[in-house]
Amino acid sequence: MGPKLIRIGRRLLQAVPSVFGIIVISFVLTRSLPGDPAVYFAGMMADEESIAQVRHALGLDRSWIEQFGIYVVNLAQGNMGMSLSTGRPVLEELMTRLPASLELTLIGLTFALAVAVPLGILAATRPGSWIDHLCRVLVTAGVSLPTFFTGLFLIYVFYYLLGWSPSPIGRLDFIFIPPPHVTGFFTLDSLLAGDLETFRASLLQLILPTTTLALFALAPIARMTRASMLNALGSDYVRTAHANGLSRHTVLITYALRNAVLPVLTTLGMVFSFLLGSNVLVEKVFSWPGIGSFAIEALVASDYAAVQGFVLAMALLFVVVNLTIDVLHTLIDPRVGMED
Repeated sequence: MGPKLIRIGRRLLQAVPSVFGIIVISFVLTRSLPGDPAVYFAGMMADEESIAQVRHALGLDRSWIEQFGIYVVNLAQGNMGMSLSTGRPVLEELMTRLPASLELTLIGLTFALAVAVPLGILAATRPGSWIDHLCRVLVTAGVSLPTFFTGLFLIYVFYYLLGWSPSPIGRLDFIFIPPPHVTGFFTLDSLLAGDLETFRASLLQLILPTTTLALFALAPIARMTRASMLNALGSDYVRTAHANGLSRHTVLITYALRNAVLPVLTTLGMVFSFLLGSNVLVEKVFSWPGIGSFAIEALVASDYAAVQGFVLAMALLFVVVNLTIDVLHTLIDPRVGMED
């Protein structure tokens, strides 16, 4: 365990310059955006003196270097600042909204995996067949259709036309009360509380947004699974296994799939990170109270602290996901090291 812990520590240290760079870039970009938060919060009818007072109260009358220094010192103390649009600490807002985004992303990714991996394996084992063509069609559709279009289309068909889906107004219909907070995942918390009605309601609210995310995530996972399996099935060790008289199922699962899973795992980590940071449109379409919708609202209001907190949270999550993928690579295949 000693060398592995050293490698994990080295990975964490290597992530520090990247995270600091993201802090600098997000700080500069937020202050380069059009709009003045002092004007926004002082009101459109405010005079110059009132705007100047608001700007002084927000610390925006100081130089960028001074503002950045204060921001870094606060970050070191675990303080991401106050959200001007909600009046609450940014860290508190993120921790409150993050479970909603994670629940949406994880269920959508699980759905995508359940379809994409078997589809990619079948397409690789039957090249040129109808299932191979189906895989290509789904991959093309997944990368071509914008998530907001897919979400609106699903709402139009299953809510407006057919009436099968509940109204897209967030995590629960207004007639239900959120379950007692344990994990922040409404599905898990309602099960822990033994409230099957709320569990069913929260699950129904998840179907359309998670399907929207799954259709988008399915494309890269299915494409990578198919390509990795084709490469593994054409390798020397698979041909040798066939020549030794091993069954097709043993060769497929033990030899081909085990060696093909590493690039799929890498793709999975990238897709998860991308989904978590880019499901903003899905959250807005379905009125989902996650960190993506919070970031959009903060961006409209030029709420610097909230936008910077969102970007920093995404950067840290990306580091955690990459580190987890590195560790899983080592567990699956000990030949894979975590050194650069």
